[in-house]
Amino acid sequence: MIFPSIPNDIAQPGDAAGWSMLRPRIFREHRHDSRSDSMTALVLQEAQLAFGMLPLLDRASLVLQDSERVGLIGRNGTGKSSLLGVLSGRIALDEGDLKRRDGLRVISVDQEPQLPAAATLRQSLLLRAADTLAADPSLASVEPWQTEQRLTEFLQRFGLSGDTAPDSASGGERKRAALALAFSLQPDLLLLDEPTNHLDIDGIAQLESVLQRARCTAVVITHDRAFLDRVATRIVELDRGLLRSTDGNYAAYERAKAQHIASEDLANRRFEKFWAQEEVWIRKGVEARRTRSQGRIKRLEQLREARANRRERIGQLRIGLDAGERSGKLVAELTHIGKQFPSGTAEAQSGPGVAGAVQAEMREVVRDVSMIISRGDRIGFIGPNGCGKSTLLQIILGTLAPDSGQVRLGTGLQIAYFDQMREQLDPERTLAETISPGSEWVEIDGVRKHIMSYLGDFLFPPRRINAPVKLLSGGERNRLLLARLFARPANVLVLDEPTNDLDIESLELLEQALQDYRGTLLLVSHDRTFLDNVVTQTLAYEGEGRWREYVGGYSDWLRQSGGLRSPAAVDTANPNVASVAVQTASPAAAPRSKLSYKETRELAALPGEIAALEEEQGTLTARMSEADFYREDAQTIRNSQQRIETIEALLMEKLERWEMLEALSSGATTAARNPRPDSS
Repeated sequence: MIFPSIPNDIAQPGDAAGWSMLRPRIFREHRHDSRSDSMTALVLQEAQLAFGMLPLLDRASLVLQDSERVGLIGRNGTGKSSLLGVLSGRIALDEGDLKRRDGLRVISVDQEPQLPAAATLRQSLLLRAADTLAADPSLASVEPWQTEQRLTEFLQRFGLSGDTAPDSASGGERKRAALALAFSLQPDLLLLDEPTNHLDIDGIAQLESVLQRARCTAVVITHDRAFLDRVATRIVELDRGLLRSTDGNYAAYERAKAQHIASEDLANRRFEKFWAQEEVWIRKGVEARRTRSQGRIKRLEQLREARANRRERIGQLRIGLDAGERSGKLVAELTHIGKQFPSGTAEAQSGPGVAGAVQAEMREVVRDVSMIISRGDRIGFIGPNGCGKSTLLQIILGTLAPDSGQVRLGTGLQIAYFDQMREQLDPERTLAETISPGSEWVEIDGVRKHIMSYLGDFLFPPRRINAPVKLLSGGERNRLLLARLFARPANVLVLDEPTNDLDIESLELLEQALQDYRGTLLLVSHDRTFLDNVVTQTLAYEGEGRWREYVGGYSDWLRQSGGLRSPAAVDTANPNVASVAVQTASPAAAPRSKLSYKETRELAALPGEIAALEEEQGTLTARMSEADFYREDAQTIRNSQQRIETIEALLMEKLERWEMLEALSSGATTAARNPRPDSS
């Protein structure tokens, strides 16, 4: 339960506010609405599901209509994947009803899809299709020959060759292959669990395009906010066992979320106040024989039970970054850098031993790159999977020697490196040993913290600090690696895909911490919103080993590069990269029409800040107008005059900033109300 549900027949309190004022109106749960049943694909009613102590679903309800695209969001561990399992029929409810339209074809794509062993990727997918069709009677109407024909079409759409060996396929290729198969089976309801994980920007844009054209209902778990803005027609949040719905895309959800939280906090405060009043009354003594008193005692018992069962919102990450001592002005200088690998060699294999491989067919991943990285730069690396982003990072850090050119590193560098494969984590060590081996304390930005408190900042409860790393989920391992990195001072922070497996709320908090970071940042990410909100420069792959530097984030790169090509379309040398050009320019080439997390908070705070400044200005002006003011000492008079000037400058700055953010917010609202038509 999120909030106590008190029966209507309980006696009302005598105060003027009345018990009805305490009833929460914060969550809009899904009920079977007045729309026709012919449009309804699935209905979930009063669903209850629990694993362990806390319920994942607590009388949750959901209605899915034909052809709508639902973005399912929520904190890590709240039960989103379990909910998809319920909708697909793989997980049985403890209580409640799941009603699906007769003949509804449901297809799921897991977060880490498994492909059967076969000689080629195409044969593997056909084996998986046969198993899927045999296991689900609702798919009996799907003809195998149609599936085979459509599979060829969707493999081409996702830029895959069916002749690739499944064992040699990368994580991104396996994900695209599973998606291609899912669409070829012509589902009525498509359930996607983190479909953007392992996909590069081109693959994500291709998935957006296919989903927008598809005629099926889709439920998608994802942390990619740009993806939700482009694809979702409704956002459903799973929060403490209940489902809260917001019509529109993620931008619309963000605007409604603050109101939901404020309403919940208000309802909780009213509840606490009323409960405290009743506790005071019971301690004064009760006239046991009065019927009204007996009812009030019963109501107080229910209040106590409801308060004990109430589930509070999950805590937030508390991220502090210690930039340590300042590095030299020069961080790294690259002069005519070049690097080659045997064609087909994975980027991750770049290292000792590759030099002895067959050199017959070499692929250039870095060609004649020259650049200077200075202290305080915030550089994002953009390019398709396998193009050489991690290789270029290793060259910049000095851990991999280039084949040609020179690398000069600056002085006083303290480097912290986040590895997307999480190889820095020893699965046998405990959380405490991973963060601070041999000590119970860490020091963050000059503040000494106990290891238990520090891990609590990253949402690890005290009982788990001695648990081995191997028991952690993907999202928990990501948080642990971030905690390990941030436990040491570093003036150069290198993050290789830090957003994988993090929920949206944690992503936004990480964004804010990186925005406040004073050191140098090198970031590899396929999260377009994350790039836009964090980096100030972009190093983009332009095919055949060529890299070019642009000012700004992802959207700025897309505008400056003309927006007529995707990263994959320009790469003719890499056969593993999608060959189908995706027109990503349409949604992103327009000026940014969405406030970032930090900007949203700033906009909400500006009216209060302006009002406070105006009040201070009025008080100072009134004081300076008094006859005895100039009898004060010279320093007081000078300070007052300087403060007046400072307030005027601040007011002008904040009013201009408010006007700009309001215009940007209005643009986002217009875009949400008038979505772009499908270019197809």
